[in-house]
Amino acid sequence: MKTAKIPATGQEFTIGKVVCLARNYAEHARELGNETPPAPVLFIKPASAIIGDGETVRIPPYSQECHYEVELAILIGKLCRAVPEADALQYVAGYGVAIDMTLRDVQNQLKAKGLPWEIAKGFDTSCPLSDFVPAAAITDPHALNLKLSVNGELRQNGNTSDMITRIPEIVAYISIIFTLEPGDVILTGTPAGVGRVSPGELMTAEIPAVGHLSIPVA
Repeated sequence: MKTAKIPATGQEFTIGKVVCLARNYAEHARELGNETPPAPVLFIKPASAIIGDGETVRIPPYSQECHYEVELAILIGKLCRAVPEADALQYVAGYGVAIDMTLRDVQNQLKAKGLPWEIAKGFDTSCPLSDFVPAAAITDPHALNLKLSVNGELRQNGNTSDMITRIPEIVAYISIIFTLEPGDVILTGTPAGVGRVSPGELMTAEIPAVGHLSIPVA
């Protein structure tokens, strides 16, 4: 059983599901040759995919190309079903840092066949996730810098101001499709700069004022 913690308030939630947005930064969509979507593109990672700071990503043997994607994570604090966009932020308990690990070769093969690509996104250890800060501690979640380095070399450096779909709309949209429960997590997409990571390398991800992750790869 995986949990999400807000150390500043002492709260701890059992994580149910991780709902993720694809192509929520235009430059990232372009770098992968994808069109900017007219509506949010969603997929789900199981809670079993989550690991914490200092734990190890393990690349499955069925992939030769594993990519990192740093993201702002949202923690849901109360039951959220079909909420209006104007009220959506009331359901956010906290913000954290996540890395959406993606088996790009597997994903591309499955997409080419028109097949689902959960095995490229939801494998064990595919969701490094930090602790959370209270939502009230973040004045503007759309003005946060996201950075990811591999072995000390900066690879991603973006800002949440570049999101195509912003947080209130994200929460409202998802809540129409899936009931969001306390402890559910939303990953809000990644900026440009994604790339391959190999066994033996070390990823560090940071969103100042929110959190950081240090994740080795095996």
